[in-house]
Amino acid sequence: MNYTGKFVLAPMVRSGELPTRLLALRHGADLVWSPEIVDKKLLTCTRSYNSKLNTTEFREPNGRIALSTYKPSEAGKLIFQMGSSSPELAVKAGLMVINDVDGIDLNCGCPKNFSVHSGMGAALLSTPTLLCDILKSLVQKVGDPNNKPISCKIRLLGDLPSTLELVEQICQTGIKNLTLHCRTRSMRNREEPLHDYVPEIIKITKKYNISFIINGNLRNRLDFFELQQRYGPEVGGMVAEGAEANPSVFSINPVPWNEIILEFLQICFKFENHPSNTKYILLNQIPSKSKYYQKFARMKTNLDMLNLAKELQVDKDEPLNGKIKFRHLQKERLQTIEQYSAWKKEVISKLSQDIENVSLGPIDFTKEFSDVGVESSEETVESKSHVTDTNTSTTKITTKRRLSLDNTLPHKTLKST
Repeated sequence: MNYTGKFVLAPMVRSGELPTRLLALRHGADLVWSPEIVDKKLLTCTRSYNSKLNTTEFREPNGRIALSTYKPSEAGKLIFQMGSSSPELAVKAGLMVINDVDGIDLNCGCPKNFSVHSGMGAALLSTPTLLCDILKSLVQKVGDPNNKPISCKIRLLGDLPSTLELVEQICQTGIKNLTLHCRTRSMRNREEPLHDYVPEIIKITKKYNISFIINGNLRNRLDFFELQQRYGPEVGGMVAEGAEANPSVFSINPVPWNEIILEFLQICFKFENHPSNTKYILLNQIPSKSKYYQKFARMKTNLDMLNLAKELQVDKDEPLNGKIKFRHLQKERLQTIEQYSAWKKEVISKLSQDIENVSLGPIDFTKEFSDVGVESSEETVESKSHVTDTNTSTTKITTKRRLSLDNTLPHKTLKST
């Protein structure tokens, strides 16, 4: 596992479930983080294999799926984010999941009450000894024995000396990667991130041969290019709300919102994602001013949402069709393909680095997930399906897109308005 210079999907509660991760990987994400799962919660789960979906599932006692992984797409790319305030529980939970993921990340940055009230998340920033004890335990008892990396994600402290002291302590625990959300615990996502401390933090991570990923208001791959132009090609970038609004922002050519929701719903349908979670994520992807927003909000099943998305593709009276959705400081932004192409041309003209590695070649979506919906010989786990016929109802995407610099207008089925 190598984090260096990678463009990755952030851990997001509710939004970072399997369909979002698969869609992000499809469009060029190098690595994907799971939503944070607390160690105590994971330890109540039962691990099982779903032979119909070819997924590994961790189910809570009430039957809800806490974590679902799909190895054909996620193998080598999935980082499990853990919430913990106990070295002992962290190790137990880590050993339970380590064979199904490619690394474990300790959440040390979430400021939400559900995380900090038990001493987890951003609360660990105030207890650096405990934070480092958890990391050391994970490295020594979970990561090293299984040849898997341990990492953590933090926020800035109130001043430079305190922040650098914490980073120095963390880098001595044996972790392989440090992710920094460039905001303090009290800052919210509508505020511009702070990068003043980044150069000094990079010096420390380099001293310990630890990769470094920056999180905070990266909208798309163009922003990532500019980030690396500023700090060097070895620096990684993590996208949260930008990918929540449009999982194709990892591509050099992101997809218009009406197309991305069709792709998303096909994956949700295929993998029998819970409809309430599907709708929650979907409503983040639909422009708030679209007449379809309220229509989707009234839908009850994945199949209903999928059928409505198909109708949307051919609705000539929807003026927002063909526009690309971005999110910037929690505000929605829409661009035509032509506007984005001009932006891309301007950014690329200023770059000095070699960016040929973003050309991923043709992607044939029809070959994805061919093993899903076909019973295998492995032990079957009963799955609560919200649709009836996975094989006949799903519309395949036959478009081939090339993620290359010279392909400025890859979407020809819909004209922007």
